[in-house]
Amino acid sequence: MPALLVCLAAPAFFVLLTPWLGWLLLAAGLGVAVALERGRVTASGPSLTRDLSLIAVGLLIVSSVPLKAELDNAAMIRFTLALGGAVVVPYVLSRWVYRDHAIRFPWRGGGRWRPWQWAWLAAVLLLGWLILPFYFITSGVYLNWPVVDTPDLIARLFVGVGAVGIWDELFFICTCFVLLRRHFADATANVLQAIVFVSFLWELGYRAWGPVLTIPFALLQAIIFLRTKSLGYVVTVHLLFDAVVFAVLVHAHNPGLLDAIFFIAP
Repeated sequence: MPALLVCLAAPAFFVLLTPWLGWLLLAAGLGVAVALERGRVTASGPSLTRDLSLIAVGLLIVSSVPLKAELDNAAMIRFTLALGGAVVVPYVLSRWVYRDHAIRFPWRGGGRWRPWQWAWLAAVLLLGWLILPFYFITSGVYLNWPVVDTPDLIARLFVGVGAVGIWDELFFICTCFVLLRRHFADATANVLQAIVFVSFLWELGYRAWGPVLTIPFALLQAIIFLRTKSLGYVVTVHLLFDAVVFAVLVHAHNPGLLDAIFFIAP
């Protein structure tokens, strides 16, 4: 219950856009966790209260800024500070305040990539090419991103899409999912982190029937992380998917530019 309350703060913040409800859910979740653990909050072993507090801090930092996709200098600085802080602050608190090593960023993880991993990278590109143009253009959600019709704006979009994709894995997988796994079965922790992941993507712009895509993606990324133990691999998967997202957004805002690549025109 306390973990669910904390994770449900994400749709309150990012889907309903109701900050007070998010604050209430975070407070309730942490309060229930404290009541359940009592003296164990300060024990040397893993504490649900402490771990949920790290997720709560990250959510509060992210929710402090609007997540509408914008490409001006102020918006990019705002995103950098908020999203960067949501990763750095929980890590610092875990490492030097709680004296814990719960949050780690295992870049190479399981070593060399196996054949199935290379095959999945190719499948991600193919699936992205088949699904994303249809989703963005027929639903009109590409309009949730600013028009990119100059080289400067296209370059900014490329940097922004890639940076947010990397951050997704640092926060949702290496922070939220890893912390939740200390207290719950993998499947339960995965569902909880997916609530947070998908809610963030909703405010970012993946609306309409976007959750039909983002929910499986969020769940699969955690499963792949469990299999590979490699942040580098899940980031690579995400960046390949986001490369298609970037190309589709450019295509949608510039009819005729990439018509030879995609099967559906804006």
